[in-house]
Amino acid sequence: MENEHSSSSKMDMLRSEPMQLAQLIIPIESAQRTISYLGDLGLFQFKDLNEDKSPFQRTYASQVKRCGEMTRTMRLFKEQMTKTGISPSTRSTPNPGIDLEKLETKLAELEADLLEINANNEKLQHSYNELLEYKLVLEKVGEFFPSAQNSAVVRQRELGVQPIVEGSIDSPLLIEQERTAYLVNQIKLGFICGLVNREKSIPFERILFRATRGNVFLKQAMVEEYVVDPLSREKVHKNVFVIFYSGERIKSKTTKICDAFGANRYPFSDDLSKQFQTITEVSGRLAELKTTIDMGLLHRSNLLQTVGYEFEQWNLLLKKEKSIYHILNMLSINVTKKCLLAEGWCPLSATSQIQKVLLQATTDCSSQVGAIFQVLQTKELPPTYFFTNKFTSSFQEIVDAYGIAKYQEANPGVYTIITFPFLFAVMFGDWGHGICLLLATLYFIINEKRFSSQKLGDILEMVFGGRYIILLMSLFSIYTGFIYNEFFSVPFELFGPTAYGCRDPSCRDATTIGLIKVRDTYPFGVDPKWHGSRSELPFLNSLKMKMSILLGVSQMNLGIILSYYNAKYFENNINIWHQFVPQILFLNSLFGYLSLLIIVKWCTGSQADLYHVMIYMFLSPTDDLGENQLFTGQKFLQIMLLLLALVAVPWMLLPKPFLLKKQHKERHKGQSYSLLYAGDDPLESQSDGVHHNNDDFDFSEIFVHQLIHTIEFVLGAVSNTASYLRLWALSLAHSELSSVFYDKVLLLALGYNNTIVIIIGIIVFICATVGVLLVMESLSAFLHALRLHWVEFQNKFYEGDGYKFFPFGFATLGDEDGL
Repeated sequence: MENEHSSSSKMDMLRSEPMQLAQLIIPIESAQRTISYLGDLGLFQFKDLNEDKSPFQRTYASQVKRCGEMTRTMRLFKEQMTKTGISPSTRSTPNPGIDLEKLETKLAELEADLLEINANNEKLQHSYNELLEYKLVLEKVGEFFPSAQNSAVVRQRELGVQPIVEGSIDSPLLIEQERTAYLVNQIKLGFICGLVNREKSIPFERILFRATRGNVFLKQAMVEEYVVDPLSREKVHKNVFVIFYSGERIKSKTTKICDAFGANRYPFSDDLSKQFQTITEVSGRLAELKTTIDMGLLHRSNLLQTVGYEFEQWNLLLKKEKSIYHILNMLSINVTKKCLLAEGWCPLSATSQIQKVLLQATTDCSSQVGAIFQVLQTKELPPTYFFTNKFTSSFQEIVDAYGIAKYQEANPGVYTIITFPFLFAVMFGDWGHGICLLLATLYFIINEKRFSSQKLGDILEMVFGGRYIILLMSLFSIYTGFIYNEFFSVPFELFGPTAYGCRDPSCRDATTIGLIKVRDTYPFGVDPKWHGSRSELPFLNSLKMKMSILLGVSQMNLGIILSYYNAKYFENNINIWHQFVPQILFLNSLFGYLSLLIIVKWCTGSQADLYHVMIYMFLSPTDDLGENQLFTGQKFLQIMLLLLALVAVPWMLLPKPFLLKKQHKERHKGQSYSLLYAGDDPLESQSDGVHHNNDDFDFSEIFVHQLIHTIEFVLGAVSNTASYLRLWALSLAHSELSSVFYDKVLLLALGYNNTIVIIIGIIVFICATVGVLLVMESLSAFLHALRLHWVEFQNKFYEGDGYKFFPFGFATLGDEDGL
């Protein structure tokens, strides 16, 4: 947990901060100010004393409801500002003259104004869009109305002079048989004008024809530009139409069909003078509406800009007040309703700061009674709290992802700061790739202020949060790259000339027998002459495999040693003598001895077969070692170590359950004569009752648990050591992939005397290096290093069954998304 906390006490990441359960008695008139100051301090974790009550039954439910209503208003303003394109101001100067009551009144007034402006704007915009369509109808229909009317009259006359056959299906329904040709010639046709969606124009025409049996005349014209629909307010393509009909029944059908297809109908006069007069009136009305709408939009924009200027401050104030009332609802009110009782955890080192804050709140509220701070005695397990900064917090999160440390348990995060990036670098050893990672993470570190204030994507945010992990990973990768002597798989004579020379010009294709040592040993790392020789792979495999075993045994020993410090800190002598001692003996009798053999072989240059030594140490411990003997007394030492390993197994299994049973009987016997509690302290009585319930001792369960633990450690000692060979495997894979990309892509392209091929080869090499080696390989090495810490290292001592300290504070309110 990142906290800029200054304390006179020693801050130690190895053990979590000493915690205490405290009770606060706060006068009700200063309760809100006190909680606010504690939120600014951010070092007190409140307990919910009203768990049996629903949210609506709590004391400050109405205030929380008010904050929720104001939050809804702020969300409305944010949506409107987003639509308008106005960004909230990021000014950091607070407005001291605003409180929750004033803010509520201000938001209500602004919301009412905004809703009124929006309602008026919608009405005006609807009228404006209707008038635009009306103007289009007047202009388009006026162009073709005379010709369309003549065509309709001619069609109507043709229908009227056709011979009428009674009962014929082709007979027009609206022409009565007794009507004469004279009446047909004198008939006057009605018409309907409007606009219809272009996508619906063909179905509209078809339905109109079928419903009227062809007794209408339809004329359409396309509108080239988009038209804003008055109802949906969407831009669509439309057609202007005019329908000529005869009779009221046809008119009724046509009107219903227009309404069904969403066609907007507008009045139209066949008199040319009235058409021009109407167009003039509509144009004037459009100009007036446009001016009115622009003024309304300007008014709304000014209002939203006013809100945007104060938005972040109001939003932060609202979040603070809502969180304060949420905490107040967790407190219990006494019977006199004059003070509130709070309980919670706080670091022991923060006692003076909390008392100072309580006194300040009492003074600022002019309260006659001050808040009381008192420490409660409890057997409840406190939360775990580590003071971290921006550098150590990301390493602590790696440990916390596995499990939160038990209260004051040894923290693996201290060692993870070094061991995690180092094990990553063992698998990623190339100082060229390390420099690429270093440049990338330096970009994030140099611009961390800018990135920390921005909203980043999920992947980029994760990379930015681990920038200091990547920094150490890159530095260690450069270091191991110097040891492996690889720069994008190319060796360099950085620390001096090679120690070997060639007997003949063909030594590149020969084994090391073809090389002779002509000068002193290469001072640091692998001699560059090994790269490219036929024996490169066997030599590097042997080196990296043995190095992996040494690193693995060292880290597992560190884990077992930390279990000793845990047992010593918690004064658990049983775990010291019957867990730590047999475990350290068993591990080092086998794999510690193997590590010793590796070091001796490196120092002496012996040709002994270590596989043979370790196998026959178990199969034939008394046989003569012969040429595999590395030092005097090796046979006797092997027998002693084998006996120690055999003794360590029952030592881990048997004594601890029986000693725990004996401890339980002695404790139970002592409790039989202990004093009874008077019941004055309900908290102490309750905690003690929980302790008694947890003291139920089941010997068979303890024994089975110890049996499982012993088997897990014995088998894990083998499997965990083998698991560290992943350091060798991934280092080899990274080196070979880098070599393939360099030899088969870059050098192959440079071998062609063609500029295009060379450019393509360089691009492919860069993409392969970045995509495969810098991204995929780094992710793979990261995950494997994570597994080695979680499984092989932490399971030796780390229980990780604690719970994290989450103090009430305002520091993270500004980082929360949403309202």
